Amino acid sequence: MVINRPSDAAERAAALTGALRVDEADASAVASLLHAHGEPARPDVTDADVAALRPVADRLWEIFGAPDVDTAARLINDLLAETAAPPRLSAHDGTFWHLHADRDDDASWAEWFAASSALALAVLLAERRALPGGLCASASCGRPFVMTGRGAPRRYCSARCGSRERVASHRRARK
Repeated sequence: MVINRPSDAAERAAALTGALRVDEADASAVASLLHAHGEPARPDVTDADVAALRPVADRLWEIFGAPDVDTAARLINDLLAETAAPPRLSAHDGTFWHLHADRDDDASWAEWFAASSALALAVLLAERRALPGGLCASASCGRPFVMTGRGAPRRYCSARCGSRERVASHRRARK
């Protein structure tokens, strides 16, 4: 996986966490999502890989849903302590040099996903001095999202969810 910016890896973490937790994605959907988020070729992902990825998504869900920075930092540190190795540069599979935090180039998808996602979220938290993401406040969504901007914290994963909630609120108020 070639990721040059922590925000790209964090976006991938949010997308894959949402796919595994909200959509209950299968192996084909996970492979497509990984390819869409930078895998040079569509990877071979098995049902066993997806089963191993789900607990990682659960841990990331907790991080995205953390109520404050201190809780998010503790959860990220716990995940890093359990999954990450010293960062290293890797140029596997014909890719250009990029950063890895998993144990080696033969790490499982789950090991790689946990370590790389935790590292990306840690960098965002440290850079922004704020939560690295959140869970969509829309009752019909709840997807994780990444916060990279400097403004007020986001409540929704997309403008679409925010608009849908504003329209629903307006309609309720008119009744």
